[in-house]
Amino acid sequence: MCGAEVVSRVDAAWRALDAVLDPEVPALSVRDLGIVRDVIDHGDALEVVLTPTYSGCPATELIEKNVVDALVAAGLGPVRATTRRAPAWTTDWISDEGRRKLREYGIAPPAGGAVASAGEAPIRIVRHTADEVVACPRCGSTHTERLSAFGSTACKALWRCLACREPFEHFKPI
Repeated sequence: MCGAEVVSRVDAAWRALDAVLDPEVPALSVRDLGIVRDVIDHGDALEVVLTPTYSGCPATELIEKNVVDALVAAGLGPVRATTRRAPAWTTDWISDEGRRKLREYGIAPPAGGAVASAGEAPIRIVRHTADEVVACPRCGSTHTERLSAFGSTACKALWRCLACREPFEHFKPI
């Protein structure tokens, strides 16, 4: 086995989770979105700790099922998913790669940047103001306006670019 890379069960699980897409924003994996908090090897089973984007997220059960199914399909089972709601998920947990993927998908990412890990995310209160600047994910212009506080899901708002005239969704910072 000279030169072969030995990959731990936890590392293999993290890699497999890169392929599990968020059902509401399928441009992002559950890792990109930052809802996978931890993967723990208990010897007899893997535990995946998930934090939903908000407590009433209708996709929570589907995400749990998709995570468990992907890890079992990768030969890493048995697997159990645990939901942890505290600290609450924040858009700071979206990875830099996830923010790039959101822009490419046509959704303006939330302001701010990703934190090193979910455990380091600060608790903050976000105040939305009339002078909020959101760049168009299509042309990059900041000459935009909010049309509606809510888009296709509760975590997104509907905006329009006044430069290219295209509507787009903005992933709201929380």
